Amino acid sequence: MTIKTIQNLVSEAMGEIKTIDADEAYQMVQNKNCNLIDIRESNELENTGSVEGASHIPRGMLEVYLDPNSPIFQNGEIDQNKEFVLFCAGGVRSALAVKSLKDMGYQKVSHIDGGFGSIASSKFKII
Repeated sequence: MTIKTIQNLVSEAMGEIKTIDADEAYQMVQNKNCNLIDIRESNELENTGSVEGASHIPRGMLEVYLDPNSPIFQNGEIDQNKEFVLFCAGGVRSALAVKSLKDMGYQKVSHIDGGFGSIASSKFKII
């Protein structure tokens, strides 16, 4: 049995998922066409700030929170009909997370190339 490296996993995921840039994501947020989801850990947000308008769901809880029966959907916090746009610090975790959501059956999912690094140098407001 061969154990895959993180590079293998990310490369495979990138072949199956949609990647957008920070400017595309910004337009989607402005047009209210997406759920912008920050999957970084809480300490990362404390250290670098949050993106205005983004929901925070740590990567480790993503599949639990985005289960169709979870309170997030029941309470209307996230619109299941809109595209899910994920980001992490640099794009590795979000690429794997988008693949996981696709495996769950989500169709409208993408991640931001370059993650928070590219968001911080775009039109997004960091709070």
